[in-house]
Amino acid sequence: MSIDKRNAEGYYDPTAYEALTLIEKEKHALRAFRPIVYICSPYAGDVDGNIKAARSYSRFAVDKGYIPIAPHLLFPQFLNDA
Repeated sequence: MSIDKRNAEGYYDPTAYEALTLIEKEKHALRAFRPIVYICSPYAGDVDGNIKAARSYSRFAVDKGYIPIAPHLLFPQFLNDA
């Protein structure tokens, strides 16, 4: 979205332009910042059910604007406890 330096009547309006430009910059900065959350849920027992639950929790975190970290979803893909 481009912000015009002129108002609706065509007059140069630097104050409104600066204010609207700062608002747009703040919106962009808020979209760029996403806090990290650690997803802690059980893994043992019903492994398939617990994986589905952890994925659901991670999806919920993403939908709310967070970056989920769920090590128990990542490490079992290439590590083996046996």
